[in-house]
Order: sequence, then C-alpha cells, then structure tokens
Amino acid sequence: MPIQVLVIDDHEIIRIGLRQMLVDTDITIAGEASNIATGIQAFKSGKFDVVMVDVRFPDGDGLQLLAKIKNDKPSQNSLVFSAYDNPAFIAKAIAAGANGFLSKSDSDSRIIDAIRRSAAGENIWTKDELRKVGAGLANIQRNDSDVPLTIRECEILRHLASGLTNKQIAQSMGLSYETIKDHIQQLLRKIGVSDRTQAAVWAVRRNLV
Repeated sequence: MPIQVLVIDDHEIIRIGLRQMLVDTDITIAGEASNIATGIQAFKSGKFDVVMVDVRFPDGDGLQLLAKIKNDKPSQNSLVFSAYDNPAFIAKAIAAGANGFLSKSDSDSRIIDAIRRSAAGENIWTKDELRKVGAGLANIQRNDSDVPLTIRECEILRHLASGLTNKQIAQSMGLSYETIKDHIQQLLRKIGVSDRTQAAVWAVRRNLV
C-alpha cells in the first residue's frame, strides 16, 4: 500500500516537483494545500502517513500549523520542508514533534528516504542539527534568568531568529548596518549567549518567535 503524504506548501512549483519526484515510488501525494487555512481542512479531511509542512506562508506560520496538527493528533508523522535552514526553525520543529527537517535543496534520494522513514515513525534529525540546537540549549540553561528586553531588542531578535542577515535587518528596520551590528553584539551579551544560533534558540524558548 503506498505511503500517503499531505504536502502543505504555498509554492505550486514545489508541489509539482514533489509529485514528479515521487512517480514510480511507493509514495503518493494524497493531499495538497497552499496555505494555512486549506492545510488545516486537508488534514482534517483525510488520513495521511506523513504531513510535509513549509515554514513560511502569506497567511501564517507553518510551524504553528504543525504544532496544531500534532496537538490534534500526537501520533501524526510529519516533516518540515523549507528553503530556510535556520536554527530557530529547527528548534521549533523539534519542539513541535516533527520527525525531521528537510531542505528544499536536498537530493531526491534524501527526501524519498526521509518520507519513508518518517512514515515508519522514525526520526531523521541529523547529528549536526541536534548538536546546534543542543549546544544552544545547554548554554541557555546556564543563563536562564529572566532578561528584560526593549521593544527594539525584541524586534531585532525576531529578525535574527528568522534567519535575516545584519544587512537585511538594517533594511527592514530603517537603521544603518553598523547600528544593527552594535545592537546585536549588545543583545548577545545581554541574554548571555555567544552566537546567533544560541540567540535563536533563546528566542524560541521564550516564545518570541
């Protein structure tokens, strides 16, 4: 019996590519959705071995959608499928109970293998992914006191945790590159972490992203 997959992704070309990739395999795309609202409807209307969810949608957050799916059906196997390989996304996917995180640039063989393993209830987290998040969590647990942040610091932290570069953050906030660079250095010191990965995980733990 073929593995039944629900794909929730707002890019039609990605959904088409996945369908073509899975031709002549034991995997079939049994449902598709292009946004959060239709994704919820599709999930509730069918029974799927694996749900594949993108991270960013025009109408919401795919990781919040995944958390809702897992809350409704804790046994549901799922994969996060994204173009953004970001520590905060990985941390949130782990927290939501996903079986793994796939990049849209991964090879066909890795994606197919991940779907099969996820359908069997296996986790496909790599050592590198777990190491990044684990190192961040270990450091945060040593510095887990409450830290009051200004509105600007919270905004910068959200941008940082979303994977934006200093230049992109500066453009988004209408500030200079040097100003953002200084703010980030001060922010890392303030929350007691040493790099952007740990800052991203810190933000996830405090529900800032």
